[in-house]
Amino acid sequence: MLQTEFEFTLPKGYLDAEGNLHRKGVMRLSRAMDEIVPLRDPRVKSNPAYATVIILSRVITSLGALDEVTPTVVEGLFACDLNYLQKFYRQINELEEAAESESPSSL
Repeated sequence: MLQTEFEFTLPKGYLDAEGNLHRKGVMRLSRAMDEIVPLRDPRVKSNPAYATVIILSRVITSLGALDEVTPTVVEGLFACDLNYLQKFYRQINELEEAAESESPSSL
C-alpha cells in the first residue's frame, strides 16, 4: 500500500497567539491541484514566492493541536521551520532530483 501521509517534528515549532508551541505534524503527498491552485491566487501573482506558503498550508494536514493549518499559520513559522518543511515536502514527493535541475514548483 502506498504511504500518503508522513509525520514530522519541526525544529523550533509554531508558537500560536496563546503561547502554545506546536511541533509535531503530518504532511500528505502533494497532488497536481496543490501546485496549480496557488497560481490563481492574487498573492502569488504579486509575489511568486508566496506559492510555497499556500502549497504547504494545503498539504500539512495537522500541526500540534491546531484545528487547521492556514496560510497565516505558515506565515508565522520560524524561518528554520519553513526551510525544514520545504525540504520535507521535496523529500516525500520525491522532488530532490527535479529541484536540482528544473522543478515546476517554488518549493
